[in-house]
Amino acid sequence: MAYSNNKNNENFEVIDNKNHNEAKTLKTESNKTKESNHLTQIAWQRLDDGSYSPSSYINRDLSLLEFNKRVLAQAASPLHPLLERLFFLIIFSSNMDEFFEIRVAGIMQKLRLGDVANSPHGMRPSEILNEISAVAHNAIDEQYRILNEDLLPELAKADIRYLKRDELNSDQSAWMQRYFTEQVSPVLTPISIDPSHPFPRLVNKSLNFIASLEGKDAFGRDINLAIVPAPRSLPRVIRLPDELTDGKEHHVMLSAVIHEHIGELFPGMNVTGCHQFRLTRNADLDLADDVDDLAKALEGELENRRFGDKVRLEVTTDCPTEISDYLLNEFELHDNQLYRVNGPVNLTRLLFDFNIPALRYQPFTHVIPKAFRRDMDKPEKSTSMFAAMRKGDVLVHHPFHSFATVTNLLWQAASDPKVLAIKQTLYRSGTNSEVVKALAAAARNGKEVTAIIELRARFDEASNIAVANYLQEAGAVVVYGIVGYKTHAKLMLIVRREEDRIRRYVHLGTGNYHAGNAKAYTDYGLFTADPDISEDVHKIFQQLTGMGKPANLKKLLHAPFTLHDALMSFIDDEIAHAKAGKRAHIIVKVNALTERRLIDKLYDASQAGVKIELILRSICCLRPQVQGLSENITVRSILGRFLEHTRIYYFYNDGDERLYCGSADWMDRNLFHRVEVAFPIEDKRLFKQIYQDGLQNYLQDNVKAWVLEGTGRWYQTQPSEGETAHIAQDYLLKTINRVGESG
Repeated sequence: MAYSNNKNNENFEVIDNKNHNEAKTLKTESNKTKESNHLTQIAWQRLDDGSYSPSSYINRDLSLLEFNKRVLAQAASPLHPLLERLFFLIIFSSNMDEFFEIRVAGIMQKLRLGDVANSPHGMRPSEILNEISAVAHNAIDEQYRILNEDLLPELAKADIRYLKRDELNSDQSAWMQRYFTEQVSPVLTPISIDPSHPFPRLVNKSLNFIASLEGKDAFGRDINLAIVPAPRSLPRVIRLPDELTDGKEHHVMLSAVIHEHIGELFPGMNVTGCHQFRLTRNADLDLADDVDDLAKALEGELENRRFGDKVRLEVTTDCPTEISDYLLNEFELHDNQLYRVNGPVNLTRLLFDFNIPALRYQPFTHVIPKAFRRDMDKPEKSTSMFAAMRKGDVLVHHPFHSFATVTNLLWQAASDPKVLAIKQTLYRSGTNSEVVKALAAAARNGKEVTAIIELRARFDEASNIAVANYLQEAGAVVVYGIVGYKTHAKLMLIVRREEDRIRRYVHLGTGNYHAGNAKAYTDYGLFTADPDISEDVHKIFQQLTGMGKPANLKKLLHAPFTLHDALMSFIDDEIAHAKAGKRAHIIVKVNALTERRLIDKLYDASQAGVKIELILRSICCLRPQVQGLSENITVRSILGRFLEHTRIYYFYNDGDERLYCGSADWMDRNLFHRVEVAFPIEDKRLFKQIYQDGLQNYLQDNVKAWVLEGTGRWYQTQPSEGETAHIAQDYLLKTINRVGESG
């Protein structure tokens, strides 16, 4: 099936497409069978204006879908502990939800405006949707195969079971009956479908049941169908009492409880069928650039997110065709927007807090850098971190280093009588954040606290509004950033009076000020008292809270003003060195690469002889290893225990090496539509540490690395015969946290 724009109807229809691409398999191929001796043959060409033809680029959305498939592959990998594999399966579900809510919904909107190719890759919206449908259906089928054939049997061996209704013994069935009567039934609201009760407006991603009925209700009406929404207040996974399971981890799904007893909701009628389903809607927010009150406008949009345009319908495999067709018609969706799943329709709610260490990753201690540990032993503890920063820059590498370095600095600043002001950006922090509590305490203690809170951080909008209100009540000045430009930079500035002079202390990071993220994401943070960097950060905060021309910065690169031009210039320098016969080398580690001008410049550099190594977590629109186009470019992605999030830009620069860390990916939105900061690493010791641990270490990974071909396909590496296995994240755990050492 395929999408086609219908000029006579604002909706799109489904047409047959005999030449539709076959769904790609998710089975990975090793480098032994996949590596070839020649570069990928791609029909590309250089255009008259110096740009490259559409075939030179990979579609962004298909590349993101490939990343989700790599996440799914972790759920099938025995290299991860069993419960971690289950967690990867759930992450895949969450990623796919967002993919449909944001990316697919956006493409569908473009299709309604006309099926025209207007992006670098040259694909029309209908072509992209066709390909997404094929790949996504196959990936979701594989997801449930992994669940049913791999994970559930292995969990059962560990006495972790999700029991089906027919697997319960009599005592367990009696308990489930009581649970339904006491806990579930009182909050259920069955809704009949009849002329006086039209089909209800269902919330995005909510669990619902459609029941087919026979007989007459209390008013003598013939009711054939009813909808039963499952309240979100009810847990989706319910642990059976220890006395019924001998203390084992046995559970039932809420869907099984409702299904088993749904007849009790329709007394006097016969329930002939009951089927769970879930509807996914467009969840992107649409805010005008000229709103008068961003917070109020955002609160209104958050309500609309729950009821956006429909983009996907999920039902179980046993749902009759007449029921699924009825739902498709009701939601104005088409066959290839229907996903039949062999299990619960919402696996994101499958996770339960199992306390079984043997089935999880080995815990480790998040260490404090030596510079801060030494000074914390001194009597003047309240000023120890400031003393350490005056001695020199301090680098932290999360999650291997503790996020307490950040919160400790804030708490010290909050209580230090010499501290006059604290300024900080908050993109995602969480409502129960030590960072936020410390800022509030500082404001109550009379410090001048300014928080730049980005209310539009996707899916954290409500949390950020709550944080803003909390800080304002504590006396902090809260600024929502610049309308039209998300404030994504990670900046903290502390102003302190010392011996009749003002000194500034700064923290800059690649990741959010979020303790949970800092335990799961890899990120760098730099603590510095460098006067030039401190002055640059001061100017950026002035720009964010006031008005005026772009700040003239000495060391920091600043989007949307100087960062993109600087990166282009740095690549040009490498091109010039290569053409002069000198060594030229670029290494970039970011989450995504989509910006066309940077891609084109990297193509130019490759053709000039520059060696380019890209470490990209998710999206890559560049085609590497294409003859004549990108022979000197390699692209790899690392998927392991932690989510790779560090952003590092390295340029050899004829021996005068440049190395920056920053908040920006190489995407249009980061470089032109967000406030971002990249900061130089000037301390030689820290430079070497990041170059080795953050770049070379990842280039040496031959177990958890995936390599991109010019065709857009990824394959997983494995050690060659006789080669020592190297896992980048394990290396860092061993060298920084001493994980795996005896004694």
